[in-house]
Amino acid sequence: MAKFKKSAKKSTTGKADAQAQAERLSKSLSESAQQIWLAGVGAFSRAQAEGTKLFESLVKEGVSLENTARKFAGQRADVVRETVESRVEQARDRATDTWDRLEKVFEDRVQRALVKLGVPGRDDLRDLSARVDTLTAELRRQGGTGKPRKAAAKKTKAAPAKKAPRKTAKSAARRPAAKRAARKTAGKQTTA
Repeated sequence: MAKFKKSAKKSTTGKADAQAQAERLSKSLSESAQQIWLAGVGAFSRAQAEGTKLFESLVKEGVSLENTARKFAGQRADVVRETVESRVEQARDRATDTWDRLEKVFEDRVQRALVKLGVPGRDDLRDLSARVDTLTAELRRQGGTGKPRKAAAKKTKAAPAKKAPRKTAKSAARRPAAKRAARKTAGKQTTA
């Protein structure tokens, strides 16, 4: 039982110490709060006394900073505008060059495909047209009109078909030579 009494005494004295410590802490907090309140009241009083002067000086500083910022922004805007315009111009030039190269490649490939298919080109058609004009002029000079006659066309249609001769090895070999001879004579007639 003696042990129980000793621990009761310790807890009573511990409670008293804790309570005293809490009171001191509370007192120090209220003193700090009072000091903060007084500092705020002093700042308010000083601001009232010097407020208009301080406000006017702050406005002057703001105006000067705003003017400086506007000048700087104006200079920067000009530089940025020039830079953007030059970049846009460069991009436009590159795009035009690229488009021109792409167009050239496309035209070359189409031309190669047309040549492979045997489609006559612009130069071939111009040469052929000139040759037809020359032949037409030659026919007119020799007395023809240059237009096919209807009667001659009817006669060729009405003519009975001949039996094709039998092909032999010798006649087949002679045919290319005969075609070449016919071409030579036709070429001589057109140039005459």
